[in-house]
Amino acid sequence: MSALAQSPEASPLRFRSVSRSHAGRRRTVNEDRLLERGPQTLWAVADGMGGHQAGDVAASRLIEALSQVEHGASGYACIADIEGEVRRVNAELFAEQAASGATSGSTVVTLLAHEGHYACLWAGDSRAYHLRQGTVSAITRDHSVVQELVDGGALPEARRKSHPSAHVITRAVGSAPSIDLDRRFAPIQSGDLFVLCSDGLTACVTEDELAGIDRHDLAASADWLLATTLARQAPDNVSFILIAAD
Repeated sequence: MSALAQSPEASPLRFRSVSRSHAGRRRTVNEDRLLERGPQTLWAVADGMGGHQAGDVAASRLIEALSQVEHGASGYACIADIEGEVRRVNAELFAEQAASGATSGSTVVTLLAHEGHYACLWAGDSRAYHLRQGTVSAITRDHSVVQELVDGGALPEARRKSHPSAHVITRAVGSAPSIDLDRRFAPIQSGDLFVLCSDGLTACVTEDELAGIDRHDLAASADWLLATTLARQAPDNVSFILIAAD
């Protein structure tokens, strides 16, 4: 059985999602972009590289490319299409930078739901979380300098957010001639909740607070998350998608 196959007796899952995106308190341009294709069960968050030229353009091109992915009968074919589109945009951005000298890039995190399983693909520090029965688990692992320091034991987890290199990423679409996406697959249960987000959310909201999201009222939860982030001065763009499986 493939990683995205469903047992014959399983009931089809339905999905609800809401999203929010805001420039934050300190930035004038929102470089984040979102994809929310609920009926076709594909969602994505792209965070244009802050401080670079046309980060919002890079994120927009990435999301536009992903919006063209067709959700066919094969989960693996859809995953291959997602990777193919990301790699195409990466090659185009990198070639354009080489010609112009400008810098443009974006992180990306995608979630595909197919026949009772999910596939999460990502590059950078935009994240995906899985909530089940009040417990929140990180699906993704940051591609960042700080993550490497934490993994190597040189930095305590508690000092992650305050480190001077907290926003320095080691992998992004457009930053190198080729791009590798990390992957994770797992089954979905009715009652599960997923959060896709840019680092503007995780800089201001804790995992314990994410665990308190009310899956029955996604809109109210999304409003609360955004209001909380803004009240904490939101130093970066903040964008997220909440996805409930029923």
